[in-house]
Amino acid sequence: MLEQFFRLKEHDTSVRTELLAGLTTFLTMSYIVFVNPDILSGTGMDKGAVFVATCLAAALGSLIMAFVANWPIGMAPGMGLNAFFAFTVVAQMGYTWQQALGAVFISGVVFVILTVTGIREWLVAGIPPSLRSAIAAGIGLFLGIIALGSAGIVVANPATKVGLGDLTHATTLFAVLGFFIIAALGAMKVRGAILIGILAITILSIVTGYTQFQGVFSAPPSLEPTFFKLDILGALNTGFFHVILVFVLVEVFDATGTMIGVATRAGLIRPGNPGRLGRALLSDSCAIVAGSMLGTSSTTAYVESASGVQAGGRTGLTALTIAVLFLLALFLSPLAAIVPPYATAPALLYVACLMLRELVDVRWDDITESVPAAIAAVAMPLTYSIANGLAFGFISYVAIKTLSGRFRDIHPATLLVAVLFVIKYALFPG
Repeated sequence: MLEQFFRLKEHDTSVRTELLAGLTTFLTMSYIVFVNPDILSGTGMDKGAVFVATCLAAALGSLIMAFVANWPIGMAPGMGLNAFFAFTVVAQMGYTWQQALGAVFISGVVFVILTVTGIREWLVAGIPPSLRSAIAAGIGLFLGIIALGSAGIVVANPATKVGLGDLTHATTLFAVLGFFIIAALGAMKVRGAILIGILAITILSIVTGYTQFQGVFSAPPSLEPTFFKLDILGALNTGFFHVILVFVLVEVFDATGTMIGVATRAGLIRPGNPGRLGRALLSDSCAIVAGSMLGTSSTTAYVESASGVQAGGRTGLTALTIAVLFLLALFLSPLAAIVPPYATAPALLYVACLMLRELVDVRWDDITESVPAAIAAVAMPLTYSIANGLAFGFISYVAIKTLSGRFRDIHPATLLVAVLFVIKYALFPG
């Protein structure tokens, strides 16, 4: 049955290889079941419910990818998008988490429409590669400052805006140790390096008395506190226009780029032959809508899926394995509940470091390309907003290209996004 459905022989793979590939990918991306509840619970959302929503959204998204696209790509709530949801939309802009979920739902519906009509591929093709790389790096910087704050390494300072925290405090030292463990294991190519680092610091915190052990396994918590709690009408408030725009843009760049990169590495996409890219794009679009109903931020394709591809994964059986493992993770809720912020902070910082490597693809020899890219990346952490970074990057790109006599270099998609952001600032400058 597996052979007939997933066409294993056609992809030169086996059930054993696919199962091992799924396990490999799960180990590299399973840290999200601890990190996502920690981030979103800061908005007032029930941590146990978010944990369940995270596992279910990841499982459902991976199942859709397995059966619709037959690609070996794992899905889960995305890093960066969850930070934008919690720290910008709710904490900074003052909207409720229910309205933020409504915005995720609307962005998912828009995403489906863009995918079905082909506009999504037009948008991706029209965004300058330098700006696209800078956006990924800027999100990394944004995650970095959040991580350093959670670890107690960076603190507020009235004189200098930010300052150095107390490096002698035990929990801060725990976070530093966790980061070193993750980075060292990553350098040795140990699978599940991030997960191991989070668990190591959590155990250390329990042993030293900073965290109370509450067990490892239990029945999953109730999903009721977040299930279908999205406020779509509240999200349709005109002030939410640019929030939805940012969700859509980041989803477009992140998920599309990830899927193309992983699928190319797996040999599923070849020059002139996109394979099942259309189905894969539709799969992740539908997963966003489903995730918002469950009660979590946008679901997206995970670049960690490349580890499973490296292990031989070539079909949707890999994604099916990932989905099953996320369902089994539902029974780890006591462990997820006791993971402290300073244990997840090292994971955020490590992911931030990995995202910064995107800066090598910026065209630094061309001022009209590099300056907007730098502005986009720098503005995200310094304004504490992915939205502002995106806006500043697109607007400055169009302005600099136009003023330097190179207006013809601007793709209509880039011009459209820049104009939309200008309209946003003109109508809602706050």
